[in-house]
Amino acid sequence: MESIGETARASGLTVSALRFYDGAGVLVPAHVDPHSGYRFYAPDQVATARLVATLRRAGMPLARIRDVLARRDDPAAVDALVSAHLRELERGVADARRLLAGVPHLLSEESPMTTCVLTDLPRVLRAVRFAVGADPAYPMLAGVLLEIAGGTLTAVATDRYRLAVASAPATGTASVLVPAAVADRLAELDGEVTLQVDGGRITARCGTAAVDGAVLDGAFPDWRRLLPPAGRPVAVEDRVLRAAVAAGGTRTVRREADGVDVAVTVLSADGGRLVVDAGRDGIGVDVEFLLQAADAGGPGQLVLDLDGPLAPVRIRPAGRDDTFSLLMPVRL
Repeated sequence: MESIGETARASGLTVSALRFYDGAGVLVPAHVDPHSGYRFYAPDQVATARLVATLRRAGMPLARIRDVLARRDDPAAVDALVSAHLRELERGVADARRLLAGVPHLLSEESPMTTCVLTDLPRVLRAVRFAVGADPAYPMLAGVLLEIAGGTLTAVATDRYRLAVASAPATGTASVLVPAAVADRLAELDGEVTLQVDGGRITARCGTAAVDGAVLDGAFPDWRRLLPPAGRPVAVEDRVLRAAVAAGGTRTVRREADGVDVAVTVLSADGGRLVVDAGRDGIGVDVEFLLQAADAGGPGQLVLDLDGPLAPVRIRPAGRDDTFSLLMPVRL
């Protein structure tokens, strides 16, 4: 038997922690002296204490630690418990990242005036412009969200059926929702742009050219929560994709969200090769949206991430992860 102090030193846990885990029923000493109340631990409990210390440092709750200890002789069960904890941690990090991404917007609301410097603005705006919404029921989607933070400008547009994201270097901190008409004028500023956000208006200057206008009011969707996990990447040349779309045909499908009939083709992967065939099983996508996303990706090689018939399709230029389009699948 080892005393509680010896067990603490050998395991890396404190004496108070060992007392707490005893009271919680996680790590009960092998023997407690009935007269002195001193706790004593068997030699094999040192390894258990080290395991508990590791799991607690990883943030695992006590209830799950009890399950791990109860199933320590079943590697598959332990692996499942550890994997479940890792997924919860990853969701927590994703939620924290999503919440912190809204800090620039909150700061810009507090600051009466914000000035940012943007580069490559026309490319970024043209890469997302096709996804701007036009439904009067969703006025906050009728523009482009410009998020500037951490040295990066991120432009986002969505109409609920597709999402487009593009990024470029920038300085400053701001978050502003620019109407489509103003975004079109900003896309003509070819060069370094100084953007000033003052309450509900923006002013952009590039050399002698200037653009100003009101910004849209309302909360833009939390677009980061819409991003799916990485699917199976399939590379295809832009011209090859267009030829495959033309040859693959279409089928007419009524879109569930709004009851509109759309021309749909079907995407699938066969041995790492993209297959576009409306007569096969796979992921149904609006043909017009697919071609617009290909236009936004630019000429050259594109990468399509495919992950099942109900998962969105991500389309991006090869070698770039900061510019992509996301197409919501159409149920076939």
